Amino acid sequence: MQRSKQNRRITIWFNILDYGAVPDGTGKSTEAIQAAIDQCTRTGGQVLIPAGRFLSGSLRLKSNVDLHLEQGAVLISSLDKEDMIDFAKDFEDDNQDVGWDGGCFLFARHGKNIKISGSGTIDGQGRLVFTDDNADHGFHECPLLVTGFRPRTSFLEDIENLTVQDVTFYDAAFWTLHMAGCRNVMIKNIRILNNDRGPNNDGIDPDCCKNVVIQGCILETGDDSIVVKATGPMYQKYGDCENIVIQGCTMHSRDSALKIGTETYGNIRNVTLSDCIVKDCSRGVSIWSRDGGTISDIYIHHVLGNTRRYADCPWRTDCAPRWWGKGEPIFLSATKRRGVDRIPGTISRIYMDHLHFQAESAVFIAGEAYSPIRDIYLEDMDITWVQQGPHKPDVFDEQPSERDVYEHEIPQVYIRNGENIQVEGRFQVDESLKAVIRKQEIIEEGINCCVRNRFR
Repeated sequence: MQRSKQNRRITIWFNILDYGAVPDGTGKSTEAIQAAIDQCTRTGGQVLIPAGRFLSGSLRLKSNVDLHLEQGAVLISSLDKEDMIDFAKDFEDDNQDVGWDGGCFLFARHGKNIKISGSGTIDGQGRLVFTDDNADHGFHECPLLVTGFRPRTSFLEDIENLTVQDVTFYDAAFWTLHMAGCRNVMIKNIRILNNDRGPNNDGIDPDCCKNVVIQGCILETGDDSIVVKATGPMYQKYGDCENIVIQGCTMHSRDSALKIGTETYGNIRNVTLSDCIVKDCSRGVSIWSRDGGTISDIYIHHVLGNTRRYADCPWRTDCAPRWWGKGEPIFLSATKRRGVDRIPGTISRIYMDHLHFQAESAVFIAGEAYSPIRDIYLEDMDITWVQQGPHKPDVFDEQPSERDVYEHEIPQVYIRNGENIQVEGRFQVDESLKAVIRKQEIIEEGINCCVRNRFR
């Protein structure tokens, strides 16, 4: 234990080497790191992970602890199932997480003032459970095959005042930063560098959280970069998801850069995305209603980037056959899940402006007669449709739903069962797609829907 005085505040350090941690990357340091955490929570302070490679099983983060990784520190997640907390089953109380399974590396529950910081790296070792089986016959674009046990990198539940700052998360085997029922959250200047063909390796998942800021982050993932959601188990405990601010981030994903949904058992409202860059994503901004909760008051401003289509492998049945998305810059969808007779909630009051995209498929806004999409305002858009890969846009993708993936003519803007939808901007089609995208808009069952193209 060491003490440091900074700005008249005393920080108490608990160096994991003092507790027997081994920096060789092979011997497990679980007990040593956990002992430092357990000691630190009594007084508050920093658990210091110095330069070196530290292999560990699950760690239980606790209140008033800053898990701090120094430059050159690598904290490595074990992939041995016996080393992992099963976050859905190993709870001491109020376990309502029926239907979830799997382990997690960094675990916290019912705490406050928890921080993960520093310039070091947290390694999820996804490379040990993913393999390329060439299911897309030479494109090497579809999701990789999963061949082993893969825990979440983190599961942080019911934390008041959570900060994750500066650290790098590397090669997650499953969801990277899953925050459930947390309040007053700051995610700042982190990097998530995952395999961009890794299935289910989401970047940041605020799940039924409130008052979250995600700022200045660089996110590279196979699955969605940022997913705002309200899962069933967490909605039962913590209610709606609201007040999420995402600013100044760079996102690459073979799914969506920002996704809201698909899990929408609770309401999701007051989400703002601004001043962000989208790089080579299947979708830019996607909003999904599937499970009964409403999605409203979403604000998207000043987003720049490109969206493109990647190869599928629909003949594969034992794991993810395809990414969700076919190059749409904007995607709004309200329809029933496949095999579930539950009316989705409404999507309404969506405001987007100053979005600049190169894209390969339509601005897609599609509800149903039983769940129309209402009050959507897209202004000052600048979209050019240009082919960026070998796959022509020829299908719409509404999975997970009964509609699934189906052939359809691709316009610039597609609207189905929409009410009061206004789309305005500068739209043009590059020569590479003029033979495919021949219509400005297709509107099916629209009321007060208007598309205005400044190039015409």
